[in-house]
Amino acid sequence: MSKITLIRSDVLAATPGYAYASVLGAGTRLIHLAGACPLDADGVVAPIGDYAGQTVRCIENLIAALSAAGGSLSDVAYTRILVVSSRREDLGAVWDVVRAEFAGHEAPSTLLGVTALGYENQLVEIEAVAAAAG
Repeated sequence: MSKITLIRSDVLAATPGYAYASVLGAGTRLIHLAGACPLDADGVVAPIGDYAGQTVRCIENLIAALSAAGGSLSDVAYTRILVVSSRREDLGAVWDVVRAEFAGHEAPSTLLGVTALGYENQLVEIEAVAAAAG
């Protein structure tokens, strides 16, 4: 078995863009990542007011954290994506970037609109759990 098997189901809606579950192979170790924020090297939220741009920055920071832990985006078993908005258009813009950046690795994901995140001007945060070789 590979590190991660993505699960789809014939009895659930055919939802494009993510699997319904993931199963980790024997001998894998979990990597729990803090929420990746859109912070630049100076710890400043950037770009301000740009959902897609902040999503790209979050994924860049997620990749850096994964790399430090010995993993990559293809090792992600689950994501939770938090977006400061109640507008489906904003959530959709973030989701489009996530799908493009994950390049076909459709890990189970939850996309949530929230009222606020921790940093001033922060619009997006991405939490993840990954599985790496034991």
